[in-house]
Amino acid sequence: MSVALAPADPVDDPSLLACRLSAAAPPLDLFQRVATARAAIGGTIVFTTSFGLEDQAIGHAILSQGLKIDLVTLDTGRLFPETHDVWAETERRYGRRICAIVPDRRELEALIDRQGSDGFRASVVARRTCCHVRKVEPLNRALAGAQAWITGLRADQSEHRAEAAFAEVDAAHSVIKINPLFDWSRARVADFVRTHDVPANVLHERGFLSIGCAPCTRATAPGEPERAGRWWWETDGKTECGLHSPPLHPAAQATQGASQS
Repeated sequence: MSVALAPADPVDDPSLLACRLSAAAPPLDLFQRVATARAAIGGTIVFTTSFGLEDQAIGHAILSQGLKIDLVTLDTGRLFPETHDVWAETERRYGRRICAIVPDRRELEALIDRQGSDGFRASVVARRTCCHVRKVEPLNRALAGAQAWITGLRADQSEHRAEAAFAEVDAAHSVIKINPLFDWSRARVADFVRTHDVPANVLHERGFLSIGCAPCTRATAPGEPERAGRWWWETDGKTECGLHSPPLHPAAQATQGASQS
């Protein structure tokens, strides 16, 4: 079920459409939110899933309604085995393949040649360069030609994400960015997953609240922020890989590459 929106004026103005979607979202449940976004936005919509709790909830809302939304995952080459397990379980449950976008082979080989296996620990710039090759550049390819991008962002996940809205214009990718769980708590997401018997990553039960690449993710201790287990050796508190933040400046990448050579 979707909620019909009056046509935007002009209908092709993404900022106006994002505002109208955000205004309509608060009273809607998750199923209605993704269905309304699909009905209101013409063209291709891409949902990128990392198979974490939020993404599994959104994936269920999309797949159980048979919505025409592309499902994509960024297979970085460093994912946990447990992530691959829930990936396979999700495909079995819903009978649908989830497209994997992998890093560019030449860029990845050059990165490893410069950094070594775990050279991303050398500096924040080195880590962000690794994230760029393994995640950001593949995302750029995944969103090429898309009109909208669905993500699992929640406003209470971190200070960086506190201003997240249901719909916003992502200028970096020239898409409308849809965050169906923007105003949900983690407890509400977990309850949705339990209620609908959605496949979930077993690492969540072991204290991994936010799950990314295996070398860059640890379990969190009681009372720690939700994303404290991501890149925990860094001290600037900006626990983002670049998917939801400004891209790493080319000059910084060049500097990092020279320092690693």
